[in-house]
Amino acid sequence: MRKIILGMSVSLDGFIEGPDREIDWHLVDEEVHSHFNQKLKAMSAFLSGRITHELMAAVWPTARADPQCTPAMAEFAGIWLDMPKIMFSKTVEHADWNTTVVREVDVEQIRALKSGPGGDLSVGGADLAATFRRLDLIDEYHVYVHPVLIGRGKRLFEDTDTLTHLRLAGTQTFGNGVVLMRYERPDAS
Repeated sequence: MRKIILGMSVSLDGFIEGPDREIDWHLVDEEVHSHFNQKLKAMSAFLSGRITHELMAAVWPTARADPQCTPAMAEFAGIWLDMPKIMFSKTVEHADWNTTVVREVDVEQIRALKSGPGGDLSVGGADLAATFRRLDLIDEYHVYVHPVLIGRGKRLFEDTDTLTHLRLAGTQTFGNGVVLMRYERPDAS
């Protein structure tokens, strides 16, 4: 069975973005970006909320035309464009770039999606991840900790009364100081 994997970058103090939604503190160099590409191109689909999807759609369809585009960025642009995407939104009617719009997270539909053929599924965006976490749909957490303290902003994990036990599945340190911590649910298949 496929897994649903949450992959997110966070500051050392637990934020995914600053108070004005800035992410310019992310330390995504060629090594880290190439790592992302290797992980993500093995996926079967990207699952995201409207905000995350719109942020991605604002950059990746035209990224390769940007003179600042690195080889790893160009590779990711191709991965993102080609990958099937499911955007969860109550307001958007249609989206381009191989995207299916779904109104709400239905546990049975997600379980059916997981039981299909292919690679794992990547869930992105803190709000959608919070819903998936509340519904116990995340099998693995891949948290990329960046060596920076930003003080305030949006946290990866909001307050909840849900206790989730996890098992360390591995770590990886990158040359720029970013550390990947991979955790899985003990009962994840």
